[in-house]
Amino acid sequence: MMTQRISSMDWMLKDLAAGVPQTRHVIVLSADGLCVAQYGAETDTADRLAAACAGLQSLAGAVAAELPRSEGRMRLVVIEMDGGFFYLMAAGDGSYLAVLADEGVDAGLMGAQMRNLVTRMGDHLSSPPRHDGQPA
Repeated sequence: MMTQRISSMDWMLKDLAAGVPQTRHVIVLSADGLCVAQYGAETDTADRLAAACAGLQSLAGAVAAELPRSEGRMRLVVIEMDGGFFYLMAAGDGSYLAVLADEGVDAGLMGAQMRNLVTRMGDHLSSPPRHDGQPA
């Protein structure tokens, strides 16, 4: 069951937050915008971020498709805004890792730690496609 598999990721998300000062929220989401794991965020906040990420990854994929040698897949999106940064990284088949961090965050360290986390989590981050609102 997906819930059991995802709940085992809590400590990994906590490690990312603890390893990169200024990290505020860490979430894992499915391509359809459902939060499947979180650290440091209230449930409502994590759900709003996950929903926004679904649109963002779709937009990034559409832009990537305009590159001649691109397969149209998004790998990493970074948004700098007043007060901080937002990171969205492809993390597995149909899954994404998202981080919201304060403006003092070390961007290089964040990128490296996110890549390391995606590698460590491997199959845990794969999210099967949904059929009629249910996981396959």
